[in-house]
Order: sequence, then C-alpha cells, then structure tokens
Amino acid sequence: MRFFTSRFKQFKYKKTVIITLSVLFLVFIAGGVTAYLKREALLEKVINKAVNKAKSKYNLNVKIGSYAFSGLSTVHFSNITIIPEQRDSLANIADFTVGIKLFPLLFGDVKISELKLNDALISLVKKDSISNYDFLFKKDTTTKTEKKELDLADLANKLIHQALDKIPDDMAIQNFKITFKEDTTQLSIFTKTATIIDNDVKSTIIINDNLATWHVDGTAEPSDQQLDLKLYANNKKVEFPYLENKYGLKLNFDTVRTVMSSAEKSGSDFEITGNWSVKNLLINHPKIAANDIVVPDGSIDAKLVIGENSVAVDSSSVVHLGNATLHPFVKLTLGAHKIYELKLKAEEQEAQEIFNAFPHGLFESLEGIQVKGKLKYGLNFYLDSKKPDDVIFTSSLTASPDFKITRFGKTNFQKINKDFVYTPYEKGKPVRNIIVGPQNPNFVAIEDISPNIKNALLTSEDPSFYSHNGFVEESIRQSIATNFKAKSFKRGGSTISMQLVKNIYLNRQKTLARKIEEILIVWLIEHENLSSKNRMYEVYLNIIEWGRNVYGIGEAANYYFGKHPSQLSIGEAIYLAYIVPKPKSSLYAWQSDGSLKSYLRGYFNLIGGLMVRRGYAQQDSSVYGYYGIRLRESLRQQIAPSDTIPDSLAQDDENSLFNLFNIKKDSTVVPKEKFLKQLFEADKKDTASKSQREIRQERRQRRKEGLNN
Repeated sequence: MRFFTSRFKQFKYKKTVIITLSVLFLVFIAGGVTAYLKREALLEKVINKAVNKAKSKYNLNVKIGSYAFSGLSTVHFSNITIIPEQRDSLANIADFTVGIKLFPLLFGDVKISELKLNDALISLVKKDSISNYDFLFKKDTTTKTEKKELDLADLANKLIHQALDKIPDDMAIQNFKITFKEDTTQLSIFTKTATIIDNDVKSTIIINDNLATWHVDGTAEPSDQQLDLKLYANNKKVEFPYLENKYGLKLNFDTVRTVMSSAEKSGSDFEITGNWSVKNLLINHPKIAANDIVVPDGSIDAKLVIGENSVAVDSSSVVHLGNATLHPFVKLTLGAHKIYELKLKAEEQEAQEIFNAFPHGLFESLEGIQVKGKLKYGLNFYLDSKKPDDVIFTSSLTASPDFKITRFGKTNFQKINKDFVYTPYEKGKPVRNIIVGPQNPNFVAIEDISPNIKNALLTSEDPSFYSHNGFVEESIRQSIATNFKAKSFKRGGSTISMQLVKNIYLNRQKTLARKIEEILIVWLIEHENLSSKNRMYEVYLNIIEWGRNVYGIGEAANYYFGKHPSQLSIGEAIYLAYIVPKPKSSLYAWQSDGSLKSYLRGYFNLIGGLMVRRGYAQQDSSVYGYYGIRLRESLRQQIAPSDTIPDSLAQDDENSLFNLFNIKKDSTVVPKEKFLKQLFEADKKDTASKSQREIRQERRQRRKEGLNN
C-alpha cells in the first residue's frame, strides 16, 4: 500500500512540474508572438527615447532617415546624422545594421551577433578649447546617487565583458572614416574594409590619405574571452606622426601583437592573462634619451590582477628582451592613501645576453661591450604615501666570480688611468679642453693637495667614498622620501663616483637613459676595479667646476686665494666645498672687504664639526677658519655693496644646511649623514653668466617657494 502511495505522490509531483513548465512555455510563446507583432512599435518607442535622451542629456541633434527590422532580431538604419548643438557635424552614417543574440537577451545580456556599416564618417573637431565631442566628458548631474566605494575588480569585470559582448560574430565594415582636426593638426583613419568571419579578423586601414596602409588581423573569440590580434603596415613601419607633432614623441614599430588568453574572476580579484609583443619598436623623446631607441624584439607574458582597490602586474609575469628575461611585480593600491610597490628580479643568466638585450641607442658608451660570466639583479621598492619616511629601497646587481669585461665597447672606462683631455660643456657647447695630467700646469697630483680640501669635500659630498662600491643605498632611500614629500627633485644620493662618470663618460643631456647608463658604468668601474679610488678622486678634484670658467682645484685655489692647493687652510677648504653645488654664484658669498657673509657661519660649523668627528680636524671654537679667510684682492673689486643678501635670506640658507644633514641647530650629536647632491636632479645648470639682479631674484623666488626651509 505504501508503494502505491509513494508512486502516486511522485506522479502527482511530476504532473505539477510538467503543467507549470507548459504554462510558462505557452506564456513565453504568447509573449514572444505579441512582441514580434508589436516589435515595430516597440522599436519606434526605443528610438524616440534614445533621440530625446541624446538631446536633453548631451545636447545632440540625432536624425535617422529610416529604420526597420530586417530579420527576427536585426535592425537596419539609414542616413543617420549626429550634430552637437552649435558645433560642427559629428557623424554621418549611410547604412548601419546590427543584430542582437536573443538567448543572452533573456538574461539581460546584450550581445551582438551581426554588424554591418557602410559609408560612415565621424569627424572630431577642436577649435581653441571648444570641441564637438566634449559631451563625452560631461558629468551627469541629473542623477544623484549615494557615494560608495568602487570595487575595481567588479568594474574591470563589467567593462571587459561589455567590450567583448560588443564584438560581433559576423562583421562587415566598408568605407568608415574617422577624422580629427585641432588647429593645424589633422589626422584621418579610413577603414576601407574590416571583417569578422568565423572568428577571423581582417582589415585594411588607410592613414592620412594613403600616407600609410595598416592592417589589424587575427582571431576574436569573445565568448571564450580570447583575442589574438596584430597591427602592422604595408612595407613600412606603423608610425604616429600626431604624437610627434603634438608631444615630441617619435614612436613606430614593425608589428605589435596582443594575445588575451583569459579574463575572469578569481575569488574577489579579476585576472587577465596574455602576451604582448613588439618587433623593432623605435622611441625617441628628449626626456628619455638623446637618440632613437630601438627594441628589436620585446614581449611580456603577463598576468594582470585587479583587486577591490588595487591593480597589479603579478610576479609570475616575464619580460623578454632578446634572450634576457626579467620578472616584474608592480602594484598600485588605492584608498585613503596610495601604496606603490615595485619588484624586479632577473635570475642568474649569461651577462652577455643581458648587455645584448639593451635597446639599441639607449646606452651609447656600452654598445659593443663584450663580457663573460653571469649576472643577476634584484630590486625592492615599497612606498606608503602616508609614511614616506619609511620607504623601502634595495637594489643589487650581483656577478658570478668569473665575470669579466673582455672588450670595451665605444668607450674605454679605463681612460682616466692615463692622461686625457676633458671638455666641460655649458648650454650644450664646449667651454674649453682641459688636459688632465702633468702637461697641464694647473693639474695637481693628489698627494700635493692639502688634506683640508680633500677631507672637507669628502665630508660635504661623499663621506663614505673610499668604502662604498659606488652607491649609498640609504642615501638614495632618504632622497626618495624627501623628493616624494616635496613633489619635486630637491635632493638625492649621487656619490663622487657617479658625478665623475657623468662628467667624464657621458653627454650632458638630462635624460632618464643617461641616468641609468651612469649607474651601470659606475657599477662596472667599481666592481671590476677599473680605476683606483685615489685616481678617481684625483681626477674629480682636477675637473670639477669651482666658478665661472674655473675648473679643477689648481685653478680654484689660485683664483680665490692666490695659493697652491697644498697651502689651503681649513677655512678656505670649507668655503671651496660649499661652492661645489653652485659654482656660478661663488662670489656672492663675499663682502666687498673680502670677508665672508654671516650666513655661512652655520655651514662652517656644520662641516667643521663633522670633520672633527671623523678625525679630519681639531675642535675649533672660532668657527673653523671662518673669520680668517679672505678673498683675493683682485676679486673684491667685482663685488658691489648692493650684492648683500638680506638677513632673512641668509638665515634661510643657514637653516637649510642643518636640515640637509638632519641636524638640530646647537646640537652636539649628528645622528645621520645625508648627501647634498640629488640622484635624479637636473644636472648642475649649464648657464651663462648671470647678472647680480638675476641672482637676487632667484634667491627671493627660492625663499618664496620654501626651497631653503
């Protein structure tokens, strides 16, 4: 009896389900039939709503000549015009057909199945500050919504999938032109044909009226979140003259390829994996390098991870340059404050492959260099914008025991070990040739230079010169923190080794490439002991600028004091160390009677005190020679009474010296040593002689901007 009861209940349940599904199916069919019969009316209603919204919200006048269904879910439009109010015409489209997939539409997803476009023109025009496309950047002030935290992972997921959904299964575009006009700049992109057939993408694009022909070819499978597209030109490079005319950026390449293998949620993150590669990439911009930089073959296998409030390139990513590889990790975390993270890791690999991987034209002095052995590199950078003083910075380039330079490239980094000619530059022009060697009567061997100036300069510029390997990591770390807080390059960690390399081996152009090249050359010289520390310091003392057309300690000692460098007192040495960062303004530190201005007492106390602590000098209660120093008689005539600096500015200068070394005024303890040079500073300005008025104006401006505080 229980068996029959159970079977009856099962039959009754199944019957209920079948009836329910049947009713729903009939309702769906009825609804579908009703919608089909009224679809023209529904289409007209939707079109009118869109046209009215374009007018009311964006001030666009949209006109459509005709529109109608040409299939079950396909709509054909003809003679579409879009004209912003009191602006140039934006768009004219002769024929446009779009088809929507029905099944995804039931779940609220709009996916395009078909797209056809014939004889269309989009014209972007900007005159002065007025454009016919500024509505795109108009904020929506009509809708008030509660402000809530933005989930970047969710946003990326929506945007990527919305973009993929708009890639049709079948596409045929003919004669579609986009033009852009801004003042004298004009750009036109004419798509002669573009098709998608069975996931295959093919196109022919004419740039600037037959100036070049581009192609975008490959495959697109949006339902699987996969793309494989490449951009190239017929018989020439893909070029962007607009970027060069507008921003001074020269950019071209043979082929660029993008492969997206997946784009999906993984827990709370959204992950995109793929490969991006380029062949014969050429870049030229004054702030990057002085020459064309060419990357013959570069690619990255990357995983982009987007979290709720962060964007990161995962450490599993691999950058390929030639046969060299590098693992990057880059992360930006947003929120109440930003966090910046960067890690670079190059596993041990053949050193020659690394040097071969350097882009052509990036490091001129290293081109053609031959090495043996292996290298590995690691960098770790972490900065919390709320706590910049706690910035983490470590960098290490490690060589195998058998690493060795077997042949120099364009530049022999051992040339400073022999007599050579040094040419200083100002404003990109050579000043004069200076022989660095005994043939020059102003050359002074290091053993003939007073210990006072050698020690004073080491104290102010690079206290650990004889013990470091070319770099002082802690100084660089502190410089990053200081510059970040100031939002400008106010100071840095250049060592004497770096200053020497910059002056002897590199051009004077201020570029990012030159700074990196400087670091590489310093590492090679220091690691391979290509020159002794004594010789490096000797050359440094004999070439640095100490005034207008005054180069080297021999010229400087005679110019200011009429002395040989071996005769310099501690006060004279401290003064010469003081003017190294600003040699052109050296005479403005003096009174017309040949004595120093009062604001320099702080500097003398500071440097003198540091020299005492290092055993370079004896304790001196008379400000380490400040009162006994006198300018050469013939130079005093060049100093006018009007050159006197106001006491307030002098006080600023004095205070700034203590701030640079992180020392409290009147303190007898020196907890830290910080360098005066900037790691990524604009180099000492190559300027022509300035008038006294210009110098005073500069000082007032510096005070106003708080640069001395």
